[in-house]
Amino acid sequence: MHLKDIAEIVIFLEKDYVDGLDEELAIHAINKVLHKREAQNAIMTGIELDVLAEKGLLSSPMQRIMETDESTYGIDENMAITLASLYGSVSVTNYGYVDKLKHGILSKLNDKSTGKINVFLDDLVGAIAAAACGWLAHNEEAVQELLSNEAK
Repeated sequence: MHLKDIAEIVIFLEKDYVDGLDEELAIHAINKVLHKREAQNAIMTGIELDVLAEKGLLSSPMQRIMETDESTYGIDENMAITLASLYGSVSVTNYGYVDKLKHGILSKLNDKSTGKINVFLDDLVGAIAAAACGWLAHNEEAVQELLSNEAK
């Protein structure tokens, strides 16, 4: 997975709202999200839990919950919503939408047939994309400046 994969989700979500949105600007917004300590902490925690589960190192019933990606678990979505909420309600609603659709890389990350455990990762990637959308929405002046610099 690459930043381009997340940027594709950002563009999908925001193309009708940010004129001139391209991969470069989407990655800029993603990097703004990734540089926030709260986002880093959520991402590290979720990935660590996925890795431990994939290695079979969690206690029961947590190991079973992670292996089956139990639909009523919900902590993965709560963590993702917390990450998305760093950039306001626009990010939270975008997260819910993209989580339901499983657009782009999210479909691959959510594919249970791979044997990978991505209980947290798929939700966190969706939340990163949604938070980047929030950054774009809350920083219109900076976005316009970045777009005008790209045009030069």
